Amino acid sequence: MTRPSETVRPAAEAAPLAPMEAKLVSELPEGDGWQFEPKWDGFRAVVRRDRDRVEIFSKSGKPLGRYFPEVAAMLADLGPRHFLLDGELILPIGGRLSFDALQARLHPAGSRIARLARETPAQLMLFDLLALGRRDLRQRPLAERREALERFHEAEAVPDLLLSPCTRDRDRAVGWLERSGGALDGVIAKRRDQPYRPGERAMLKVKQRRTADCVVGGVRYEEGGEAIASLLLGLYDEEGLLDHVGFVSGLSRAQKTALVATVAPLSGGVGFTGKAPGGPSRWNAGRETPWVPLAPQLVAEILYDQVTGGRFRHGTHFLRWRPDKDPRQCTFEQLAPPIAPSQLGFAG
Repeated sequence: MTRPSETVRPAAEAAPLAPMEAKLVSELPEGDGWQFEPKWDGFRAVVRRDRDRVEIFSKSGKPLGRYFPEVAAMLADLGPRHFLLDGELILPIGGRLSFDALQARLHPAGSRIARLARETPAQLMLFDLLALGRRDLRQRPLAERREALERFHEAEAVPDLLLSPCTRDRDRAVGWLERSGGALDGVIAKRRDQPYRPGERAMLKVKQRRTADCVVGGVRYEEGGEAIASLLLGLYDEEGLLDHVGFVSGLSRAQKTALVATVAPLSGGVGFTGKAPGGPSRWNAGRETPWVPLAPQLVAEILYDQVTGGRFRHGTHFLRWRPDKDPRQCTFEQLAPPIAPSQLGFAG
């Protein structure tokens, strides 16, 4: 008999569910009771079906269904008429996941969306089943939800509906990071005895440590010019042009002050010869910030997480100077795009 607390209409709830999130940690946890899964580079998606109505929501609760009509159609063709799923929209192109291609879908023109859906169809990677039929599973432990998810996925057997691999073996999860060569975004750790906790950072995540050697093609000064606010980073493209790819801003006060003397002899150099900074962007909140070009001689090793559109998606972390590195060796070839699940070989 179904418990009264489990008899719900989850697919008909008015507000989108806030997905459970993860806290960033430096190492995967040890001990029993953990389940480890790859962290995919895509759009987090909460999927809800209520009879003929299919809704796909982003992590922030915005509807995504119109941008991914092929995924919505696939979900509408599944057998169960009511379900609530947690997963990731991913888009493999040429054996690699393309975040750029996902972003290209967020376009107002329906004709363009339809064309992209045909040419580069997205996939849905599942990692949790929160409700099926009229049974709400959110208060059930992850171990039980995972078994239900595996049965759900096996029963449907749809090519673009994927099941995220998982393991309880910490050494195997560490091996995923080591063998992926920087192409995997990270690993998520979940307690198997834990219910689903919407909107809470109740999981743990270790992100892939990716480094790159970049040319410092310019700087931005703090007001007054007595300290450096940020280093502007560049990489050489296939044509030998230095493209602006991101910035380092999390420097200590001592570093910011000392850098003024370091960059002074290089000020007024050629700077970026390809794509250059400046102009309104999401990085400067729509304001153009003055910057000073430098002769391309300084090489910095930086820590980054992800790359989108030929740029580091977020600010980077300065690791060290590389005086032993020829600036011309700092090319885009260093960056490892995320590999599609079929290419990673998770077995073993």
